[in-house]
Amino acid sequence: MINTQELGAFYKDKLLNGSIPFWFPRLVDTKHGGIYHCVDADGRIVDTDKNTWAQGRMAWMLLTCYNSIEKRPEWKEWAESALNFLETKCVDPEDGRLFFHVTEDGTPIRKRRYAYSECFTAIAWAAHFGATGDPESAERARHWFEIYVDIFFTPGKMLPKTTGKRPSIGLAPRMITLVTCQELRKYLGDADGYFTGWIDRCISDLKTYFVKEDIRAILEVVAPDGSIIDHFDERTQNPGHAIEGGWFILEEARRRGGDPELIELGCKMIDWSLERGWDPKYGGLLYYTDVFGGPVQEYWHNMKFWWCHDEALIATCLAYVLTGKEEYAEWHKRIHDWSFGHFEDPEHGEWFGYLERDGSPANGLKGTMWKSFFHHPRALWNCAHYFGAIPAPCSAK
Repeated sequence: MINTQELGAFYKDKLLNGSIPFWFPRLVDTKHGGIYHCVDADGRIVDTDKNTWAQGRMAWMLLTCYNSIEKRPEWKEWAESALNFLETKCVDPEDGRLFFHVTEDGTPIRKRRYAYSECFTAIAWAAHFGATGDPESAERARHWFEIYVDIFFTPGKMLPKTTGKRPSIGLAPRMITLVTCQELRKYLGDADGYFTGWIDRCISDLKTYFVKEDIRAILEVVAPDGSIIDHFDERTQNPGHAIEGGWFILEEARRRGGDPELIELGCKMIDWSLERGWDPKYGGLLYYTDVFGGPVQEYWHNMKFWWCHDEALIATCLAYVLTGKEEYAEWHKRIHDWSFGHFEDPEHGEWFGYLERDGSPANGLKGTMWKSFFHHPRALWNCAHYFGAIPAPCSAK
């Protein structure tokens, strides 16, 4: 049994008095615009470069707080700094897509073939529309979403990663499309069913190709017909990622009035991934496992990454709220206790990003090209929200 009221207050406090003050205002770039995100344990900037998906993610997180907790003008101002940086300094004039890695002033360093930066920019603009009611923000959200789905779902549009002699499809684009559409629908509406149509398509793909009932597993990559490709890369599972996908499904079930089929699907994804991913020796979630229990070639497979545990907190919280099953309360407490006992820095606040298998910090990094003001505050916000301490975002429109 867990006290949801106390936990909701706990998560809200950690968000408002722990995570946000660690990042802001000191990491706002008042000279070039945007937000720095590569920092050491004490918040010292260790790299001034920026990536574009971090800018979109952080803007979205700030605006989510603005739209739900309190309309603090600085939260909106910092988010707009990131959005303006993206639009004025990070767009490739040759094809209108975003660069991925830029210097602090926006000089491009790297561009990736995939389009996740575009979808995170889309949700940030949608949340900005929710904050301001400005129709131009809604148009920017739709613009970046259309680029995203065009790249990922138009055959031959995304540059190939391999020769094509071993064709495959991935879970990640479908998961991210699902949650992106949930955010766009929340703020922009869905009178024509466009966003819900994308959600239905992605859920169907997920059930058809990636959820393996016979072996109780969620695959990251499969053949186009859904069959398992028996090689290192394709056998590799990421339990935290599948758990994240599970709570996206549960959120859709919640929005559809507690759809039982979606609840069953989301809980399966969470249950099977916890079974396969929880470290029986040290606790915490292993980063990678092999679908057949074999060795994993990535040398960091036994490490504990912050974001996987943040996703597990959200997933078990929402599973408990929707089902009332004590097993999810027990899992939530187990994950909560392990995570806050190992990732949290009692001296400077926030979570470390990377732990060794035994739970000791691998280094002091709390912000990198991959870790920013996103996964951890999102987990704090969602758990506080589902446990009743933070209301749903409201829109200015």
